[in-house]
Amino acid sequence: MTSKTAKSTHPANGPRLVVFVVCRNIVLLDLVGPQVFSHAPDPATGTNGYECAVVSVDGSLTDTNTVVSIPSLAAAQVQDRAIHTLVVVGGDGAIPGMQDAALVDTVAALARGAHRVCSVCSGALVLAATGLLDGRRAVTHWDDCAMLADCFPRVTVEMDPIYVKDGHIWTSAGITAGIDMALAIVAEDLGRASALTVGRSMVAQMVRSGGQSQFSPTLGRQLRDSDGQFEALHHWMADNLHLPLTVDALAAQANMSARNFARVYTQVMGVTPAKAVEAMRIEQAQNLLETTEDSIKQIASACGFNDEERMRRAFLRIARVSPSDYRQNFQVR
Repeated sequence: MTSKTAKSTHPANGPRLVVFVVCRNIVLLDLVGPQVFSHAPDPATGTNGYECAVVSVDGSLTDTNTVVSIPSLAAAQVQDRAIHTLVVVGGDGAIPGMQDAALVDTVAALARGAHRVCSVCSGALVLAATGLLDGRRAVTHWDDCAMLADCFPRVTVEMDPIYVKDGHIWTSAGITAGIDMALAIVAEDLGRASALTVGRSMVAQMVRSGGQSQFSPTLGRQLRDSDGQFEALHHWMADNLHLPLTVDALAAQANMSARNFARVYTQVMGVTPAKAVEAMRIEQAQNLLETTEDSIKQIASACGFNDEERMRRAFLRIARVSPSDYRQNFQVR
């Protein structure tokens, strides 16, 4: 967007207008999760930094994936207002929605005057139908990435990130990733302190960078260990990564012989105990690189790598980037 457009949608006084576009069968959390905007303090004024509006094509009551229906304004009621951030909400309705000319035209018209345009989850399908994602990087829920790529081949679909920013257009992965995207937008508009204040009020563990994966390693372990056989062990490992976590040490913690433990663990988890320890150390190191100012040497020690070079080799092998480059790309500043 041009600087003139940005100024016209960024009032010197008063809150920034955030418009959520909904259609039938939205996922309710795709709408209410990003309501981060409703509680973000503007340090310049001491008041809320945003005004939120929910709109549909005709202002009708909108069904959701819950028993709750959502009232909305007709899009025409905000058409002439200065929209700072436009958010297209996802859900099952996005699939027929991307073929709904009235909805696509409405999104395109509202986007023309917006300072920033976003989508949550499968809302990217509707956004792509406007042509706004052509030639851009984008993400959606992992289950819809193939559809986005197949239906809109001019979009560069990235399956892994929780959100992607390409110019003034932001897209986010499934459901709760909309919260992460909204917090990042608040940080960009109002400063990191404001985003952290909102995150704290929502009991969010951290303000996650967009480069993080929408595939949770912890959830992946829980899915593989569906009976919880190694759940307690994994919690203990995460708390003791600084220790030399040998097979013997892990087996003793699991109350198993080393030989039997190594066999059963590999069978259940799909990786050897050594590979599991290394992956957890990488995860913890990534978290510390993103959220602290600790030196790489300190992080290597805290995560059990013993020295920087060993951590660097592990990063290059697993994350395909050095620790210093990872910090430069993903540190929340």
